Amino acid sequence: MLLLLLAAWAPVADNLLGPLESKYAAWEKWPEESDIEAVVVLGGGWQPDRPWSITGRFSEGSGLRLMEGLRLWHQRPDLLLVVSGGGKDPEMTIAHGYAEAAKALGVPSESIVTLVSPNDTAEEAKAVQSLLGEGAQVLVVTSASHMPRAMRHFEAAGLAPVAAPTHYLADRTEGSALAYWLPSARELRKTERAIYETLGLLAIQWEH
Repeated sequence: MLLLLLAAWAPVADNLLGPLESKYAAWEKWPEESDIEAVVVLGGGWQPDRPWSITGRFSEGSGLRLMEGLRLWHQRPDLLLVVSGGGKDPEMTIAHGYAEAAKALGVPSESIVTLVSPNDTAEEAKAVQSLLGEGAQVLVVTSASHMPRAMRHFEAAGLAPVAAPTHYLADRTEGSALAYWLPSARELRKTERAIYETLGLLAIQWEH
């Protein structure tokens, strides 16, 4: 019971998640010269069957990944926008959802590549490598806590990834100061995220 309460306590959750999220700095602005070939937005959660607008069907994390990917692509519209992620319905994957939303927000179809078969980060990295070739430099957009694991997978696939993290969860103050010191389900989810990503990193080290 004590462990559960600690896991749901903001100081614990933030101290576990913060180091993962701060490993890579945000990508604020493109340099004058860059060898990056594509902006790659990694998949996440979404609800394709909901009778909502296309942007409303994405989870918070997926929506922010797409938003950041579009922000960066609009600064360099000469690059490809690669959107990735599978799903239960092969005709309604999150990659399809990303592509539909991107087109609605001004990205031409010819600039978008959808990778609909990957079901996890390792498969996404391999699919990007198959598309662009070994050694290709790509800007990877994903949640900040997921970025360390994503970078390892992309490096293992023979790519030269550059991190563009978004969707930060640690050290966010919402509500009253008192609420920060009370255990909550939100903080428990942050702790779960930190443990999941840390175990994922350990698994990669074990595999390689």
